[in-house]
Amino acid sequence: QVQLVQSGGGWVQPGGSLRLSCAASGFTFSMKGMSWYRQAPGKERELVATISIGGGSTDYADSVKGRFTISRDNAKNTLYLQMNNLKPEDTAVYYCKAWPNSWGQGTQVIVSS
Repeated sequence: QVQLVQSGGGWVQPGGSLRLSCAASGFTFSMKGMSWYRQAPGKERELVATISIGGGSTDYADSVKGRFTISRDNAKNTLYLQMNNLKPEDTAVYYCKAWPNSWGQGTQVIVSS
């Protein structure tokens, strides 16, 4: 049974940093491409970042390039999203996703002064 358990998130002031984690089980994590998505209130879910099986290839939404870093530790079956210089518009529920369509439970990120 595929499980993706997220941790991290919370409230932070603009300019601050947070790190999200996504612990995977029930499948061969090292063989799956992984992604982070987010959904802001009243908006559709959007892709934030993706990472290849080995971690050597990453891609980001234009809105987070240079601020967010997606990474993975295949030995620990864990996906990460390091978020720096956070802005109020980054406020959303963040989800990890394993290819093709397995989702974490979501974690709230609030950026506000």
